Amino acid sequence: MAELADGPRPQECPGSSSAQAGRAAACQGCPNQGICAAGAAAPDPAEAAALRARLRAVRHAVLVLSGKGGVGKSTFSALLALGLAADQAKQVALLDIDICGPSIPRMMGLDGEQVHQSGSGWSPVYVEENLGVMSVGFLLSSPDDAVIWRGPKKNGLIKQFLRDVDWGEVDYLIIDTPPGTSDEHLSIVQYLGAAHVAGAVIVTTPQEVSLQDVRKEINFCHKVKLPIIGVVENMSGFICPKCKNESQIFPPTTGGAEKMCQNLNVSLLGKVPLDPQIGKSCDKGQSFLSEAPDSPATSSYRNIIQRIQEYCDQRNFQEEKIIYERNKNVVHV
Repeated sequence: MAELADGPRPQECPGSSSAQAGRAAACQGCPNQGICAAGAAAPDPAEAAALRARLRAVRHAVLVLSGKGGVGKSTFSALLALGLAADQAKQVALLDIDICGPSIPRMMGLDGEQVHQSGSGWSPVYVEENLGVMSVGFLLSSPDDAVIWRGPKKNGLIKQFLRDVDWGEVDYLIIDTPPGTSDEHLSIVQYLGAAHVAGAVIVTTPQEVSLQDVRKEINFCHKVKLPIIGVVENMSGFICPKCKNESQIFPPTTGGAEKMCQNLNVSLLGKVPLDPQIGKSCDKGQSFLSEAPDSPATSSYRNIIQRIQEYCDQRNFQEEKIIYERNKNVVHV
């Protein structure tokens, strides 16, 4: 596993600058083994400095993860960004690093938009004045184009998104990731060593086939020392809009996310029921939160977003307190 720049790394990882990088027993099975063995993963001091300079203006970075595809991770990322940006005093950025399946442009109503170059780097595509978006989808000539890249090229683009995009002062940087625990995830955690990482939100559905992959995602977060804000159970039942009765489309045969979170000592941020309007709004590039303000799903989303905000504020307060205590004990000559 590649070394995490400017931050802690798993104890079993020899580090990308070690003579054993990519060759130690702990490296077996790691997706970055070949890169480390070739010496390509060693951090470049100039690039690390450029990343630190760009990400210094990011107050909170939140990664949205899932162990399995199709659980609504990108939908959650889009609605989280829209919900946070409802506060006009907050500046929000949404970064889509799902290189092979970039769905964020469509969900945000930005199909056909392109990236523009400015004197200070790439300019994000703005949904609102306080909500900027960046995705590989803006770099494709057609939304039907397939991105057929190996790991190093994906990693290079992720680095470029973080280093070269002129995000400006950002309160929340929401990062939509692909499913799993491979190259893109290792890279984004490594590069975000220069930013204030609030933590990860993990999205799942209630059935065991999804939960078993989420457990792997939680284990990944522990190994790379990525704080877990909490878990969101998506598609948690269906409330009929006519009769108001609730049905379990994906039965929680092993207790669902709630039971899993209890067993693993992880916070459950909330459960979001299915609502057909969510899919319709995403296809049209509209905000479900605005289109269906009275939906039970909207209420769940707003409660979850509030909990994420409270977590970030509390984490920021704790960091500021540590810095204050440290500075207070400094003896000035």
